[in-house]
Formats: sequence, C-alpha cells, structure tokens
Amino acid sequence: MNTAALAREDGAMTATASAIAGQAQGYGLDRAFYLDAGIFERDMERIFRRHWLCAGHASTASNPGDYFLVEVEGESAIIVRGRDGELRALLNVCRHRGSEFCTEQTGCAEFFVCPYHAWTYGLDGSLLAARHMGKDFPLAAHGLKRLHLRVAEGLVFISFAETPLAFQHVADVLRKSCGAYGWADAKVAHRQSYDIAANWKLAVENYVECYHCAPAHPEYSKLHALEQPLPRIEKLNARMEERTAALGISVCSRTHWQPADSGEEAIDCSRYALYAGVKSGSEDGGPVAPLMGAFTEFDGGVTSLHVGGASFMIAYPDHGVIYRFVPRTLDSCRMELIWLVRGDAREGVDYERDRLTWLWRVTSDADKRIIEHTQRGVRSRFFRPGPLSPMEHKEQRFITWYLREIA
Repeated sequence: MNTAALAREDGAMTATASAIAGQAQGYGLDRAFYLDAGIFERDMERIFRRHWLCAGHASTASNPGDYFLVEVEGESAIIVRGRDGELRALLNVCRHRGSEFCTEQTGCAEFFVCPYHAWTYGLDGSLLAARHMGKDFPLAAHGLKRLHLRVAEGLVFISFAETPLAFQHVADVLRKSCGAYGWADAKVAHRQSYDIAANWKLAVENYVECYHCAPAHPEYSKLHALEQPLPRIEKLNARMEERTAALGISVCSRTHWQPADSGEEAIDCSRYALYAGVKSGSEDGGPVAPLMGAFTEFDGGVTSLHVGGASFMIAYPDHGVIYRFVPRTLDSCRMELIWLVRGDAREGVDYERDRLTWLWRVTSDADKRIIEHTQRGVRSRFFRPGPLSPMEHKEQRFITWYLREIA
C-alpha cells in the first residue's frame, strides 16, 4: 500500500474512532456518519468490500451468454451465464490497460471483446486472444478477475472480498423462506432505480423502520398491520401463521444477525400480517399476479428479509420485491427495485406491470423525498440526533451492527 493510501486509511480510522466514541446509545447516528469522507471510505472497506451483496435474480441471465452489469462504488462486475450453464461474476476491467470492456447493462454475448485493444475473453473470463502480443504470450495468466458468487433461491449474491464471509446460514434461511414462495423459479417482471442525493445509510435506515410509515406512506399503511399496539399485532400475526400452516406451508422467521468478525454473513427473516381482507401489496389489496411456489391461497401475510448491510427482500404469495442500496459518493446513492413474478406468468395476461409495481413505486417516490430532506437537514451544524422510538428497534439494531462493523 502506498503512502497516500495509508494516509487515507489512517484518516478514515481516526475519523471513525472519534465518531463512534461520541455516539450516544439509543439515539440516531451523529451527523459525521453522513458527512465525513473518512467514515465513508471506512464504510466501503468494511461493509461493501467485505459483505455479500445481492446483485439481482438469476432469471436475468437465463441462457448461455446472457449477462447483466452490477456497479458498486466505482467497481463494475459482469454477471454472465457460461456455456456450461453456470453463473459467474467477472470484474469488468480489461487485463491490458484497464478499460471497461462491457458497456451495455444487459445483453447476450458469445465472448467479450475490449473496444480499446481488442483483447478477447471467454464467458468464463479466460483470455482467448491478445492482438500482436506474440505467439509465446501467456494467455492463461491474463484472464479476468473473478468475484465470489453464490445463488440461493434464484437470488444472486456477489462478494468483492478475497475471502468471503460464510454463506451457509443465508442459504438456509432463504431456502426456508423464499423457497416456499418459489423464487428459484421466478422471473423479473420489472426493475426501477432511484438516484438519491443522500448518504447510503440514510436510505437503509429509512427502509428498516416503519415509525414513518403512517405519516409518509398512507398507501402502504392501510394494507400492512404494523402501526398497532403490540398485543394487536401479535394477534394478527398469530392468525396469519395459522392460515399459512393450514396451507401446509412453513415459512421461517429467524434472526442470524451476526457481526462479520464471526466469519458469517448476517441475515434476518421476519413475517407480519396484512389487514383483514388484504391479500397482497397492491392499490386495492387484491391479487396482482398468479400465486407462486407452494401457495394455493393467500395467507394474508408478508415475509421480509435483510441480508448484510444493504440487501432486502419482500415476499407476498403472488409476487416479490428485491431492494438493493448502492452507495455512489459520500452524499449520493442508488436504490434499485426488482419485481418478481412466477416464471410462467405473462405480462398483459396474468399481470399488468403498472398494477404489479404501483405500491412500491409510490412508496419509493415518497422515500426518495424523505431521505433527501433528511440529508439536507443533517448538514446543518446545529443538527443533533434525537432518541429513537420503540418502533425504530430495527434501526437501533442496524446502528449497533453498523458501528461494530466499522470499528
């Protein structure tokens, strides 16, 4: 590591240590966590270059040669299906002069040719040809860098770490949750991205708490039974579980929220009820697509998952939503939503895209405004975080986990 890099790392660690020491228990994060460049670099090192990140759904690259790009904080990776049927994650950086050789977000290719000097790579990342480099040039020594990749219930995860965190607990929980919803056989119906002018943590924190749902998301709140006295929520959830069991379906609720120092990736899976008569997350609470997986009836419930620092999933019996949060700069990030339906569902026949996506589009439109207002507010030199509400218990858990990860 060169002198400049060491200085940056020292600066990031110093800023991080100072901010952690001043953080009050039970309160929101201090403003430095959203505004300090050193802390942002520490976030990238300890969260996004170490943890597993959901890249999307395997159906996006169903056939040999199909690929899609994933970008995370200046790094670009290609998720490509090889001729052997396996998915691989390849760094989108030519081994000659570093040019990005793939510029289309999705496509199908027989091989990849760098537009700069025409070095040619196979779908497995091997270097097939290097113009005018001589007959003795060692092609085998100059293949593309591979990233770690795992597929679980159709969900594609990648890791930029040299030695990735153990993935078995994540795979087990996904199998016992998304497996019941048939996500391995699902397909992508729609994807939409929101560029948000805010630090990535403000976007994630907003996602994990529903203290803001009633005032900010009336469309969501009239369907999902979350803002109720705890005894009523427990009663509604118990009835939901009875309906699920009556269908012969078991969906796990499990927390394996471990720090990375344990060597394992963190995952949380929880379930909650919809109000009586509501079947799915839609404008009127009615179905939006054919039932998925093992479901033969609606159970009036939702399953929610949180993997690592920035990957989330929502499962209804008739569709699912993947949420990806991707940092771009200190004060900007991208929120990507991916809607899933049953693999054989036909748009215009079995589902209408606008109806399928309505709830989470209107919710995300509002979230973008809220998050950007908060970013502008925390820039104030007078800002001091207030105490967290009991309804923000998952935000408190995220903050506690996050502080330990970057310490």
